[in-house]
Amino acid sequence: ATARQTALCSDRPRTARSRLSPAGTKMSSIMQYNGAAIIAMAGKDCIAIASDKRYGIRNQTMGCQMKKIFQVGDKTFVGLTGLATDMQTLDQKFRFRSNMYRLREEREMSTEAFANMVTSLLYEHRFGPYFCEPIVAGLGGEDGKSPFLCGMDLLGAQVRTEDFMVGGDCTEALYGLCESMYRPDLGPDELFEVIAQCLLSGVDRDCLAGWGCVVHVLTPEGVTTRDLKGRMD
Repeated sequence: ATARQTALCSDRPRTARSRLSPAGTKMSSIMQYNGAAIIAMAGKDCIAIASDKRYGIRNQTMGCQMKKIFQVGDKTFVGLTGLATDMQTLDQKFRFRSNMYRLREEREMSTEAFANMVTSLLYEHRFGPYFCEPIVAGLGGEDGKSPFLCGMDLLGAQVRTEDFMVGGDCTEALYGLCESMYRPDLGPDELFEVIAQCLLSGVDRDCLAGWGCVVHVLTPEGVTTRDLKGRMD
């Protein structure tokens, strides 16, 4: 081929398949590799946090009993979205640091202190980050009854809200449902109904999350956990 023919060939637009992976499927974000959906909501002297149960590898579902919400203290929950291996690693690190704090200080770590610890841990690894975006929910304040919601990106930048926080793959659908159904000062039973309907309806619009959900409702008296069935298709 002449130099002119080579130049013409190099100027041709690439086909759609050339922009895809060798298997012909477009690569998704590593944050969506395993799939997740989490909602945390604040009520009157209570909080609720819910997640789906699906564990998948992209579009292939491997199981439907994946744990994505972890209780760290009596009044603190953390939900993790992102890469499943990093979720398990962070859960172990959170428990280790929380136990060390309890041994050193001889008291439980508050929800606010735990959120700051998570931020510090994630920022320490900013040059090789964990592919997880935590959502911390619990009861804090001087009376131990004030709802606390805090979300972070994978570098630990905090966003605190007083109503609800969403994370995972289908955040657009979850946001719309939460904004339409959430009301301030909900009681524990009402809060459970709202967060359950928001999550079950939201994951129906996403193929990477779903297959049932688990809801934890935290009050000053204790924790109530309910497992809900969802669509399995």
